[in-house]
Amino acid sequence: MATITQKNIGLQHDIISILLTPADYKSGFEKNLKKFASTSNLPGFRKGMVPVAQIKKMHGPAIFSEEILRIAGAEIDGYVKKNAIKFFGRPLPTANARNNFRFEMDSDKNYEFDFEIGLQSDFNIPVLDGKHTKPLYKIIVTEAMVDEEVEKMRLKAGKLTEPETITGDDDVLNISLSACDADGNIATDADKKTNSLLVKYFNETFKPTLIGKKANETIVFKLADAIDAKVLPAVMKDLGLNPTSEADKNATYAMHLDKLGHIEKAAIEIGLFEDVYKGQNITTEAAFREKLISEIEMYWAQQSKIRLHNEIYETLIHETPLDLPVPFLKRWMQEGGEKYRTLEEVEKEYAGFEHTLRWQLVSDKLAFENKITATKEEMEQGVRFGVLQYFAQMGLGN
Repeated sequence: MATITQKNIGLQHDIISILLTPADYKSGFEKNLKKFASTSNLPGFRKGMVPVAQIKKMHGPAIFSEEILRIAGAEIDGYVKKNAIKFFGRPLPTANARNNFRFEMDSDKNYEFDFEIGLQSDFNIPVLDGKHTKPLYKIIVTEAMVDEEVEKMRLKAGKLTEPETITGDDDVLNISLSACDADGNIATDADKKTNSLLVKYFNETFKPTLIGKKANETIVFKLADAIDAKVLPAVMKDLGLNPTSEADKNATYAMHLDKLGHIEKAAIEIGLFEDVYKGQNITTEAAFREKLISEIEMYWAQQSKIRLHNEIYETLIHETPLDLPVPFLKRWMQEGGEKYRTLEEVEKEYAGFEHTLRWQLVSDKLAFENKITATKEEMEQGVRFGVLQYFAQMGLGN
């Protein structure tokens, strides 16, 4: 019977050593040779009648190696199950053990295997002591919020015209943007980025520069000087630029006005109500605003729940004391997955990996201790709710 020992080498980090003697592997090796011979089909021999000695000569080393590794794996699996060891990932052969995997089938040698293992520890969740609370915020919908939503609806349902000049915030500029020098000279190999911008995206200082401009005119500026800081990252992203790049923000660009447009807002009347809420028989502005209020309240109630969920999630992760075998986990990340990772990749990804691992440990403990399970019907209901929520956000709630 194999000899197994276990020793600690770090925080929740052990080595399990397995010593195999000839008595552990010889009978299995000989049995596998005979089994292989009984199914082999070699020229000069009837199928199943190949001498075991011939099989040993031809395939013995491979069969021997396979049997040794099989027994070692079975022994460590049995040891872990027998001792109810909770571990991360899977046991990893030590670097020295991998280098010593040289087997001699005609020599009665002992073989020792060392496996590193990362151990899970028992832990408590202090924030569940009944003394910790988290607020569920309720957002009060103001008249200004409703007014803003009404204006959005009017714009969305409005008609687009083509004015001769830029007149105000609701004008749409179809532009071509190219990097240039301070005089507006565009390099021959400069990339041209096309997009549409509303005049209201520009800051108040720059807007007077736009007013009165016509199609086919060109304006030279720096994005950081012209675009409102609140929307600058989004505008840069839409233009295919890096929102975090100071160089992109402060580079000089030539903006060619390809085409001008103006949105004539829809009137606040029954046509708008029907366009926004088809078939819901909303006929007055008061009813229209009441409907908007209920939807805004519903949206912010959901956002409040999401915020509460996220705060609880982060609190459980960061305020639950967990002892983790960091060196083992990093090695497991490097070698235990589908593809090998470099040390640099592991260091870059480890923080996110540990964050996810901590939540998995905490959530598993909560589910086990509270006997939480999900039925097929509950999972289907969850998916259905997610789909309906998505369509509601797209304006297709009905």
